[in-house]
Amino acid sequence: KGITAEVIKLSGAIELGPLTGLCDRIVDITQTGETLRQNGLVEIDTVAQVSSRLVVNPARLKLDGDRLGALIDALEHAVP
Repeated sequence: KGITAEVIKLSGAIELGPLTGLCDRIVDITQTGETLRQNGLVEIDTVAQVSSRLVVNPARLKLDGDRLGALIDALEHAVP
């Protein structure tokens, strides 16, 4: 899109970057965009559609299946 960018790695509340003058734009993973709106920011483009994956070693799944099953259940209820 013809934008020259310098990439700065931030962690934590990256929506504060533009508010503090550290950067002009951010790239962030959002679910609803509510935190962006609360900080006076607006989404201008979608960079990529992403999804979360739980990757498990098959041997560990056999050895620890019950515990991993509980984790999977908890994640399914926590992540829409």
